[in-house]
Amino acid sequence: MQERIAFLSTKRGLLVRLLEEPSLGTLRIDVNQALLEMDDLIDEFQKSFPSDAE
Repeated sequence: MQERIAFLSTKRGLLVRLLEEPSLGTLRIDVNQALLEMDDLIDEFQKSFPSDAE
């Protein structure tokens, strides 16, 4: 599960770059929503399963 969350975190940058595209149009809303949900998922995972390094 930790590997999947780490993988998801690395892909977040792709959505951020996509959000910066001027030709995105109305898809900007969906990309922004995906970013918010991804951030929530990562935060909840880190709260539920804190790493030993912290």
